[in-house]
Order: sequence, then C-alpha cells, then structure tokens
Amino acid sequence: MSPTETKESTKREIAVEVPAQEVQRETEALIQKYQKLARLPGFRKGHVPASIIRQRFSEDIKTEVVEALVPRYFRQEAEKQGLVPVSQPRVTDLHIHDGEPLRFKASFEILPEIKVEGYKDLRADKPVIEVTDEEVQQALNHLQEQQATFDAIEGRTLADGDFAQVSLDGRPKDGEGQPVHMDDVLVEIGGKNTMPEFTEHLRGASAGDEKTFEVKYPEDSNDQRLRGKTFDYTVKVLSLKKKNLPELNDAFAKEMGDFTGIEDVKKRVRENMEAEKKHTAEHEAKDKLVAELVKRNDFEVPEAMVDRQIDVRLERGLRALASQGMRAEDMKKMDLNRLRSGQRDQAVQEVKASLLLDRIADLEKVEVSDEEIDHEIEALALQTKQTSEAVRARLTRDGALDRIRNRIRNEKTLNFLYHQSA
Repeated sequence: MSPTETKESTKREIAVEVPAQEVQRETEALIQKYQKLARLPGFRKGHVPASIIRQRFSEDIKTEVVEALVPRYFRQEAEKQGLVPVSQPRVTDLHIHDGEPLRFKASFEILPEIKVEGYKDLRADKPVIEVTDEEVQQALNHLQEQQATFDAIEGRTLADGDFAQVSLDGRPKDGEGQPVHMDDVLVEIGGKNTMPEFTEHLRGASAGDEKTFEVKYPEDSNDQRLRGKTFDYTVKVLSLKKKNLPELNDAFAKEMGDFTGIEDVKKRVRENMEAEKKHTAEHEAKDKLVAELVKRNDFEVPEAMVDRQIDVRLERGLRALASQGMRAEDMKKMDLNRLRSGQRDQAVQEVKASLLLDRIADLEKVEVSDEEIDHEIEALALQTKQTSEAVRARLTRDGALDRIRNRIRNEKTLNFLYHQSA
C-alpha cells in the first residue's frame, strides 16, 4: 500500500484495504442497531429478523459501514506511511461486497518538504525615526479641536467658519439605497469636509430656515452607501454656532490630565508619535523581509491551504464592507468567484510566508509558552467583555487555540528575523 506520488509534490494517493472480518463486524453491529430501532408492519419493535433487516436496509447499512470505516482506516494508513493530510481525502474506486475486504483509493494533499534557505542573510530596513516640531504642533491643534466649545450666534446669519446645527433628511434620487436621516448634526460652513452644496445653500441662513437641494457624491466617497449617488436633501437650521478653541497653555495641559504644563504635553505627544512611527516602520520592514523570504524560497503550496486563506481574506473583506454600511442584500449580489480569483495570488504568498516562518521556528527552536497564550486570552476577554474562562472555553471548542499558538510563534519568528538583521 505505498503512496502514489502524483506530478505535484503536495498531492498523494493511497490505496487502502479494510479486512473482510472488520467489515463483517461493523455490518453485524449496524444490523443489531437497526433491529432495535426498526418499525416494520407485522413485527414488534426490536424483534425484526436480521434477514429482513439485511434485505430492507441493505443500502443504508452499506453507506453507514463506509462512513464508519473509511475515515478511520484512511487515517491509520496515512499515519503508517508517515503522511500528514492537509485536505479532506477524495475517495475513489470504492469496492464493497459481502464477505470481501472494503477497498478504496484516497487522494489528498500534504505539506511540501520545505528546505528554507537564505533566511540568515536577510537584512531589514532600519529607517531613522524623526518627529518634527510641525508634526507635534499639528497633534496639539487636533487636541485643541477636541476640546472646542460651541456658543450661540446672535444677530447675524451664517458665514464661513460658522457651524449650522441642523436636522436633515436625504433620499436617493434614483430610489435605490437607504435614505439618510439625522436629528442633530453640526455642519461647518466652508469646512474642508463639508460637501460644497451644503456650504452654498446654508451660507447666509438663519435659525428656523429650511432648505431643499440636491447633493452629488463622488465615486470615491468614504461612505459606501453614498458613492456616485445623488441625494435630495431637506435641511432645517435649528441654531447657529461659533466654535471657540481653548488656549494651548498650562491650564489646558492640566485639563488634559496628569501633566505639569504645556511643555509636558508636548513631550508626551512627541514620545507617542515617535513610538507610532517606529511601530509603522517596523511593520513595513517586516513585510519586506517576509516578501524577500518568499522570493528566495519557491515551492508548491497545497490548494486546500490556499482555499482556506482565500476564505479568511474574503471574510475579512466582507466584514470591512459591512462596517462601512454595505447591506447584506448588496453583498449577495457580488460575484464571489471573481472575488475569490482576485484574492488568490495574495493568499498563496500568505500561505508560503506562514509555512516558511513555521519551518524557521522549528530550526531556531522558537516556542510559545502557556503564559503567552494566557496573556492573549486575557486580552481577548478584555476586548469582548467576557471572562477569561469563557473565552478559553470558546477557543478550545472552536479549535482556535492551536491557531493562536501558531500565530504567536510566527510573530516571534518574524521578530527574530528582524532583530538578527540589525
């Protein structure tokens, strides 16, 4: 029963034979089960003769024998031959007859043998991290904006730089898509994020005015629901507001938290920006490292693993679209086959990267401790507002703990590659 190695290095086919006595034993056990459960006219429950059961339920019993024995003997034979399947087997040439062994062939995929090369020669980019005074000032201005207050405007109409407090209703002109309704929203007249039509029609307005106009949204609008659409709006001006910004002084610093003064705020802002830039630069450098690692090590990857990674990427993409407001019925209209084929190249790269990092982890003896798993579970518990025990139970039930361990191991391996290239 040696495996047949097909042309591709990840594909295998094995022939399996289940002894006749094992088939007989499983068949007899099933006949007894059917005798207990079968309800046939003329027989009391539990007293139907075995010969009648064989005759009436022949195909059902045969199917159950196959379902019981094929997976078990496939696993045993694969283990005996030192093969670790990464896909469900495709069973062919099934042969099952009374008194004979059960024979079948099983085609499946295995991991390729990966001889990772050149990983010790990889060199990561190490850019100089610098935060300018201008960037710090921009961040302070953003904090200042967050602490702004709005006072009522008396005795004049809306001008550029003012804010209209409005309620609005918008309906798509073509009738397709969801209407927009907001009870209380601030619109900055002439603001960089304000649609020009709102500025044009609200400039010069007074409290109590009602305006009707249409707005054409660009194709690259941030909101998926509005892209390329024209909406008819009815906007009622509730009140007129003027924005007041607090001064950037020591009093402002104390309002922000545990700071000694405005210079202390600037120092903390600079440190946070440096840390963020460092993290971004490190992330980009690691991406380049992985791309170079994949480029240096070409090998075939199992289709089953690529398909699973495409599923992961699609699910992630659809979740992002849903969070941007795309409706479920619009998602159902999408061409999933075209989307899947569009994800394929990137999925192949990601599977290769994961397998290479896994192999390097073996070579460098990278391990993940129970404490690291516990830390990850606690973080998930905090994020989902559940207890650590509930999160652990769910992850164990879903078989996700091994995936988490592998992800942490790959991250540690990538850190090793990054720091060894310093």
